Amino acid sequence: MESSASGDGPSATTAAVAAAAAVASSSSGPSTSASAFSAGVSGGASATHYLAKRVLHGSAVQHVARGHFRSEHLWEFVLCKGTSLELVVVGEDGVLQSICEQNTFGIVKDVGVLDWRFKHFGIWPEIEGKEILVLLSDSGKLSLLYFCCQMHRFIPIGNIELSKPGNMRDQLGRILAIDHDSAWVAISAYEDAFAVVRVGRTQHVYGPNKEIVEKAKIVHAVYKTSDIRGTVWSMCFMRTRCSMDEYYPVVAMIINRKGSDANDLSMYALAANDGGIQYLSGYSEPGPLALEIAEIPQLDGFGLLFRAGDILIVDLRDPKDICCTIRISMTGSLVGEQISVEDSCRGLDVDDDVAACALLELRDSGNNIMMDDSCMAIDGADNPGSMKSRVICSWSWEPDAMRGQPRLIFCLDDGEFHILEFNWDTEGLKVLPERVHRGLPCKPLLWMDRGMIAGFVEMGDGMILHLEHGRLVHRSTVQNVGPILDLAIADYHGEKQDQLFSCCGMCPEGSLRVIRNGVNVEKLLRTEPIYQGVTGLWTLRMKRTDTYHSFLVLAFVEETRILSVGLSFNDISDAVGFQPEVCTLACGLIADGLLVQIHSKGVKLCLPTSHAHPEGAALTSPVCVDWYPDVTISVGAVGHDVVAVATSNPCCLYILRVRPLSSLQYELYETQHVQLQYEVSCISIPEEDSRLRTSCSAFGGDFRKREGNNSAAEVDVRMFAVIGTHKPSVEVISLEPDEAFRLLSIGSISVNNALGAPVSGCIPENVRFVASERFYILAGLRNGMLLRFESGTSKDQYLPGSFYKESFAPSLSALLQLVAIRHIGITPVGLVPLHDSANSDIIVLSDRSWLLYASRHSLAYSSISFLPASHVTPVSSVDCPSGLLFVAENCLHLVEMVHGKRLNAQKFSVGGTPRKVLYHSDSRTLLVMRTGLTGASCSSDIVQIDPNNGILLSRFKCELGETAKCIQIAKIGSEQVLIVGTSKSTDRPMMPNGEAESIKGRLIVLSLDTLGSPHECSSFIPTSNLSSSSHTGSFPEIVGYANEDFSSNSMCSSPDDICYNQIQFEQIAGHLRSLTHVTFTGAVLAVYPYLDRYVLAAAGNTLSVFGFVNENPHRMKKYAVSRTRFTITCLKTYGSQIAAGDCRDGVLFCSYHENLRKLELIYADPAQRLVGDVVLLDCETAVVSDRRGSISVLSCPGLEVSESPEKNLAVQCSFFMGEIAMSIQKAAFKYRLPIGDETDPVLESAYNCVVASTLLGSVFVMIPLTSEEHQLLQDVQERLSLHPLTAPILGNDHAEFRRRGIPSGVPSILDGDMLVQFLELTSEQQQTVLDDGSSVKAPRRSISVFQVMRMLERVHYALN
Repeated sequence: MESSASGDGPSATTAAVAAAAAVASSSSGPSTSASAFSAGVSGGASATHYLAKRVLHGSAVQHVARGHFRSEHLWEFVLCKGTSLELVVVGEDGVLQSICEQNTFGIVKDVGVLDWRFKHFGIWPEIEGKEILVLLSDSGKLSLLYFCCQMHRFIPIGNIELSKPGNMRDQLGRILAIDHDSAWVAISAYEDAFAVVRVGRTQHVYGPNKEIVEKAKIVHAVYKTSDIRGTVWSMCFMRTRCSMDEYYPVVAMIINRKGSDANDLSMYALAANDGGIQYLSGYSEPGPLALEIAEIPQLDGFGLLFRAGDILIVDLRDPKDICCTIRISMTGSLVGEQISVEDSCRGLDVDDDVAACALLELRDSGNNIMMDDSCMAIDGADNPGSMKSRVICSWSWEPDAMRGQPRLIFCLDDGEFHILEFNWDTEGLKVLPERVHRGLPCKPLLWMDRGMIAGFVEMGDGMILHLEHGRLVHRSTVQNVGPILDLAIADYHGEKQDQLFSCCGMCPEGSLRVIRNGVNVEKLLRTEPIYQGVTGLWTLRMKRTDTYHSFLVLAFVEETRILSVGLSFNDISDAVGFQPEVCTLACGLIADGLLVQIHSKGVKLCLPTSHAHPEGAALTSPVCVDWYPDVTISVGAVGHDVVAVATSNPCCLYILRVRPLSSLQYELYETQHVQLQYEVSCISIPEEDSRLRTSCSAFGGDFRKREGNNSAAEVDVRMFAVIGTHKPSVEVISLEPDEAFRLLSIGSISVNNALGAPVSGCIPENVRFVASERFYILAGLRNGMLLRFESGTSKDQYLPGSFYKESFAPSLSALLQLVAIRHIGITPVGLVPLHDSANSDIIVLSDRSWLLYASRHSLAYSSISFLPASHVTPVSSVDCPSGLLFVAENCLHLVEMVHGKRLNAQKFSVGGTPRKVLYHSDSRTLLVMRTGLTGASCSSDIVQIDPNNGILLSRFKCELGETAKCIQIAKIGSEQVLIVGTSKSTDRPMMPNGEAESIKGRLIVLSLDTLGSPHECSSFIPTSNLSSSSHTGSFPEIVGYANEDFSSNSMCSSPDDICYNQIQFEQIAGHLRSLTHVTFTGAVLAVYPYLDRYVLAAAGNTLSVFGFVNENPHRMKKYAVSRTRFTITCLKTYGSQIAAGDCRDGVLFCSYHENLRKLELIYADPAQRLVGDVVLLDCETAVVSDRRGSISVLSCPGLEVSESPEKNLAVQCSFFMGEIAMSIQKAAFKYRLPIGDETDPVLESAYNCVVASTLLGSVFVMIPLTSEEHQLLQDVQERLSLHPLTAPILGNDHAEFRRRGIPSGVPSILDGDMLVQFLELTSEQQQTVLDDGSSVKAPRRSISVFQVMRMLERVHYALN
């Protein structure tokens, strides 16, 4: 670096639960682990141990597959997103809904499906009726997965070794193809290598007692060749006329031979005589470049050859005599014209240079297959020129097409969608083309069932389209936040949580997204803070069959109020009949038109009047009947035709029922009365008729109704209730009217009093019966713990035997087993179902709100993006059918959980490509740098945006032909300024070797003192969608749940969109005023403030220090300049330390000597690194990402003396993400640790963590750990990485994947995604993982489940 100065310039489970309950209930101070977490925060010295966890899965879909993965009767779809899989379904409304998402711990290269549903019945029961997902990845293995409904995830059934991990260019693992019979799989490398694999399966071997002696397994045979001598672009199996005794199977491949500018179609086959792969023939047709080959379903021997500008239908029935039968031309087609079909393509008059030109265009556009698939072209021009020949970028066959009439839908790179229908008659093959849509180009594309078609846009939102009358109609949007080019973190004002403002996508789909953690809710209404002292909240229907709720019941300490549910909430307490001057303990609908109120003095039955509800009694006052016990009621519940109440002294349980006496006259009478040994703490009666056996499907509510074979079947089950007791225990009791009191099942909550835990902390606060894949009971305790109880059932029974009426004797199966335990808060846990059904998802209330997924294995839940609430109830009305009413901060909040919204992200379409975003805290607005604008006045600008509604407040336009490259806020004296770096050329700022191009750039200083806050700029509320060229569209746009009808020639416009007036930007451009600027030789790619009085600017390989004379922002002066070997792409500072990211040499630590006016290199990166971004945690520690998918922590070495003027930084730890992070930010998140009943402020911890966003749309968070925490979790991670339930599904070595590209000896950052799998296991499975010491290389040490759970719960709590 050159420098110069310038003056101008079971038992174990029980024990674990007992220990957990004891510690959770105790009132002692924080544990050692808690203190360590707090100590790691305070910010002095940086930690040397970290844990990295993905908090937002990537949303950029690269591969898709359809199949019957959970049931042979339901179409489902797998989205492959780099390093994760997502299983989704599409509802009747066309909304994509997520079933599950899991990490692969490897990079998926290609995907396919084996249809083994109707083969070998009884051979392998676990996969019977299911299709098998096939993955090709960088693991070097072919992975076969099936979906396990019990674990709610994909489980590997076989991993076939193909090559070494990492996928070198000549190693198998690039493309796969599956034959029609699902017996053969073809795999190719990038070049030269190719193989076919025969796959099959054996069956379970059973012993004399029907126990499994030998499990079923996958059997395979691999046949390889390395004689292709070229790059494989595409391949597929073909059914030909070759004798199976001679050649079988036959594979057609598109190959680019080395040294050739054209691709040819080659036929290979497995020879039956010697088992070797033989070359059969080749075919090359003059004309455009051949890109892909596909077999036509149902038409044996015919294939489609996709070329740049046309499609050839080739006859491959005789692989040694290939001929072309039909040519479909698209090169001359314009909008509105049909593509043309020619009967023969032999002797076509084509330009001899077309193939060479097309190849060059493909290479220039980044489509060259020899490039890395995972890279996105984000550094080049925003509007690349379109190709001369239109290229098919994606295609998909119709599933279950009519016999003899297969149909294909394909998308061109200009956004046109076409359908080809193939017919075979006596005259031969006929093709009927039809253009059905014009929109954005999609890749990939998937034709789903019911005429639905999913298109995924590479750098924008995808879409679900529906084929109606020969046209595609837009049904819903599929959110995609990738690539995330930059992000800013800020507090979500008023809700005490952080949010990410991110620059997503590229032109023309660039957008600003506001990403929040947890489950998204739309806020609809908030009342004044007049609801102090709310003790209960319920919504009631007038009839069980009513679609909407009619009454809202609010209970206070000494009062009860009833409001009507509708457009306005009116007080109708007098017309309903509830006792107003008491605190309601519980209420409900006992029969149609009859409501029950339970309070401490008694039970009240009410028949509301017509004033309260149109179907009420036509009386002036409600009909009421009371029942009073001799003692005070403590708890109660209302069910269908039954009321259960309990008293505390004595501990009694009463069962009440109602019967009519005459018209409008009813009696509330006692049917059972039993004295209990322990007091009842809570009662729950299942809302849904428990006589209905719940289906074995894995999804809830809406989907359950759709699948005929899984419909509920009636069984003879007792009516029952679930109670929690002070024993403490969870018990199920019979409510059958003709039976005496009977205990059906019991689950004990063990408490170890030797640890000093008060029993009161482990008493159930709420209990809930859930019927999903299997029956279980949830119990929320008063100490903030959540428990799940299950009971063993026989194969032919869904519920335990004691639940059935024919069972009279108690059975061992009646004992409930505690299978999972989680500590989710520090306050009593409430359980509120979203719907009146036993399989409904549940809102869990503690000191925070969570959504628990009822169908998941163990306990799986996500935080709700809302304030901490004390009470919640679902509310359904005409205007808000899926509402939720929260009580928080003495207010009622009406919100709606958005149906089908897979990402909690709000979208603002900004036009062009948003490259950088900054949060301006003083005005609470965003400063966004945009490029790729199509207006005549400028192609790049900086705009100020209101993040609440996306309103554009002010703007600065760059000069014509100038592109903004970076922005930063700096403070000069008392004035805030915005520093902008630009390039005066549209060309790339650096050469491929990393050296800077000879272009000009500017450093511009803009004033921010005139920035107005949103309320000051209300006159600008009528605004556009921020696009300088488009005058149509909707802004802002909340995507993910709105259904819009798109016309076939629409570019995402809708007649229902809200249109705003267009702003004349010239009227507001003065708000961002230029103060001064400096011109550089080189594009200014990075700027950053330094020591509150300087500005650093990197132009090319030159780093300059600028100051402001007399703190005058108009007078900028250069003080020092230094040079590096290659282009500097990023800058960060901390105190006096400067970190510069060199595009080849990695991170460089520099310091500026003010007295000497000299920049000095202090430390250099020990390795060459393609820097993505860098952040300084303190003066000695930097976190850097590279463009190979890794993130590393570098720090200054110790105090050792070195004679070398350049010292290398020490690599503290590294982590291979498998995704490229282009933005890294430092943040301090605050949260309250759930470690006890105390609410001392010391429990509120904040620590320096790192947030990284990737090109695939993922967000990773790195948090520091102490040495003790790291050692413990590292042992757990090693065990998890080898346990069958949690090991990587790709069959690869987890440690090898996370350490890929990391020098030996460098510690690895712990993988939070691997570790949190421990929380998804049952207690028994957790103990099994920890007892398995074979996976740990170091000497085995004892680890308790409780210790691991407590630590991982802290991590999970902090990251949510």
